[in-house]
Order: sequence, then structure tokens, then C-alpha cells
Amino acid sequence: MISPPPRRRTGAEAAGVRTVRTAADRRGFIRDQVHQSGSVTVDHLVATLDVSRMTIHRDLDALEHDGVLRKVRGGATAARSSLFESDLPYRMTSAVAAKAAIGMAAAQLLERGQAVLCDESTTTMAALKAYDPIETITVITNCFPTMQFVTDSTKHRLISLGGDYVPRYQAFLGLLCEKAIEGLYADVLLASCSAVLDRHTFHQDQQIVAVKRAMLASAPTRILLLDSTKIGTGAVYALGRIADFTHLVTDDGAPESFLAAAREDGLAVIVAPSLAPADEA
Repeated sequence: MISPPPRRRTGAEAAGVRTVRTAADRRGFIRDQVHQSGSVTVDHLVATLDVSRMTIHRDLDALEHDGVLRKVRGGATAARSSLFESDLPYRMTSAVAAKAAIGMAAAQLLERGQAVLCDESTTTMAALKAYDPIETITVITNCFPTMQFVTDSTKHRLISLGGDYVPRYQAFLGLLCEKAIEGLYADVLLASCSAVLDRHTFHQDQQIVAVKRAMLASAPTRILLLDSTKIGTGAVYALGRIADFTHLVTDDGAPESFLAAAREDGLAVIVAPSLAPADEA
């Protein structure tokens, strides 16, 4: 059988221009670029996708509406701000080593047979992944990827919290979720926040804040998992005070002044040491 001759590259392909035919394809490409690089420029996208600036701005507007990115002058970024929280896929690639270290330290605080309430944060997922999957606990969560992990990779019991599913967080939120939490009582809460400033905790989304507040009222042991990049930053909605938690687990990049303030507020403070590369995996 004679093989057909190889397809000749077009001039655009030879110049490094990507041929993307539909808006969905373009936006998928832009989403991947933002998640991989953290930011993109309009000029780069125009040159790479061989479309007009107006088309790129429409794509960025649509992705911003979906919570994938936020537009900035000349382009877009996936980095959080006081008004914008990064979507879950980007957060899964952010501060990975610190979150792994925090997760391992937090897992040591859990005990077999406990009911553990877990929020939608990626650091909470790191703690569950670090906990022994054989030493069974009951996991209560509104986070869809956490539900999948528990059912696929552990022997833990799962209580799933329903509500309005929000794709950018891959979590269930809203009144139904809050009411479900109010009807439960856990031994331990594992939770994070987007920002900490002047002994207060913050998040950019009021729905997230409402669910986290319900969680704080539903467990006597409340563990704040916080990578140091969030310390000294603010967000538009106040969640509460760090004193609302009983424990703080953070990484070794946390300022000593912040650790001292947490201790003054009565928290048991655990600073997770940096992990060796093999441990991060």
C-alpha cells in the first residue's frame, strides 16, 4: 500500500501560527496558555491565532465572564486579585510544593474515625491526599474533585454537600449547601482562604464566604491551611478573623510576625518544613 505524501505545511504553520477554526477552539487554546504561563498578551494571541484584536478581546471577555482569567492592560492573567479568584485548574498548579508540605503536616492532625469537613480549596485536597487512605475517616465536602478522589482512591466514607454547582471552583455553593452544612457536625474542619491581612481572612466570592462561615460553625477543631503567598494580601469579602480557627498550618515562608500574631490569637501554629523533591511527588 502506497502511503500518501506528507501534508505540506501552510505558510501560517511554517511561521508558527496556529490554525484554530472555531471560537471554542480558540478559547480552549487561550485557557491552556493562561494556565500554563499565568498570563497572555493580546499581541501574542493575535500573532499565534492569526485573528483580529477584536476577536481576541471578545474571547478574553468570554473567558473572564466564565471566571477563567481576568483582563489586564494588553492581555490577561490567571493570578488572583482582590476581586478575582483563580479557577481550580490554575490553583492546582500554584504553590504546589508549599501546599504539599502543608498537606502532609495537616494530615498528621487527623485521626481514624473522625468526621472531617473539607472546603473547596486545593490545599485541603493536598491534606486528604497525604492522609493514610486505609485509616478511614468520614469526609464531608462540597468539592467535586475531592469527592472523586475519596471514592476512587480511598476507603473513606463520603458525605457530599449539594447545592448550585459552580464550574470555575468545581464546587457546590449556595443556600442548599449552607443548609446542608448546618444540619451536620464534624470533628475537624480543613479550610483555606484566598488572603489574610491584619489578622483577618478574606475571599473574592461571597458565595464561598457564606459556605465557609457555615463550615466554621460546624466543627470544634478548625484548621486553617495557608500557603505563605496569601499572607499580607486582601480580597473584597471578609470571611472572619484568624482567631476563628483553632490551628494554623503554613509553610516556612510565612513571616514570623504573622506566626506570632496567630499565636497571640490562641492558634496552635504548625510550620511545615520544605519537602525534598521526592516528597513533593
